[in-house]
Amino acid sequence: MTKILGLSCTSMSVAVALAALVGTASAADCPRKDTLGTSRVLSVDARTTPRVGLKSFPQTLPLADHEVVLTFDDGPNPPTTSKVLAALAQECVRATFFLVGLPASEHPDMVKRIAREGHTIGHHTWSHAYMARIPFDKATSEIDRGIAADEMALNGAATTTPSTPFFRFPYFEQTQAELDLLQSRGIAVFGADLWASDWEEMTPDEELKLITERLAAAGKGIILFHDPKARTAAMMPAFLRYLRENGYHVVHIIPAGAAQKNADAH
Repeated sequence: MTKILGLSCTSMSVAVALAALVGTASAADCPRKDTLGTSRVLSVDARTTPRVGLKSFPQTLPLADHEVVLTFDDGPNPPTTSKVLAALAQECVRATFFLVGLPASEHPDMVKRIAREGHTIGHHTWSHAYMARIPFDKATSEIDRGIAADEMALNGAATTTPSTPFFRFPYFEQTQAELDLLQSRGIAVFGADLWASDWEEMTPDEELKLITERLAAAGKGIILFHDPKARTAAMMPAFLRYLRENGYHVVHIIPAGAAQKNADAH
């Protein structure tokens, strides 16, 4: 059973910085030695942390130096998502996948596999629309239809209330009205602190060089990848080895209350 540890701090600045953190927990032990592993679980509460990611917003998650959160957008895409999942499993690492509703509806078994292997599933609209360029009612439909498709694939019920209230805007384009809507519904919006730019044409080696240099400069952060990209799937084992060999620690994000629900269920 995972135990959530309470936090206390006399420093007001640290308390504010930790507002997003409901609790931390030790990740499950890995059966294999000498793996990167998942160092801890960080519980994010949308009520206190409605949006994070320094590329888009003023604040990010309370990560220590050399801590990273791995996130993947635009899946599922079985040929490449399977390779990414295999690389994560080999190193006993847990990540967050922001799924697009249309491919999720086409590949429900892959959605279930992502969840079954311990990863967090967030939402990324129905069709990967440019959300700042469409009317508000259409944007709302993109959000709701995407969540409903992900939930149907995952749990067999097309609800617009997400079981994991995490969302990321395609292209990091959003309007204030869309941000306000998600905040009113208790859904946390995730930007990123650094990205692999894997939407650009490059080799896996070039992507590895780019992201490791950016990470070395930043020291920590929420990292954005795209699991449908073949170059990302190909370089993921080497990237995880880089993290392990250079003293980085992977933090797995979950919604507030999820760990306690899991504990109660067991």
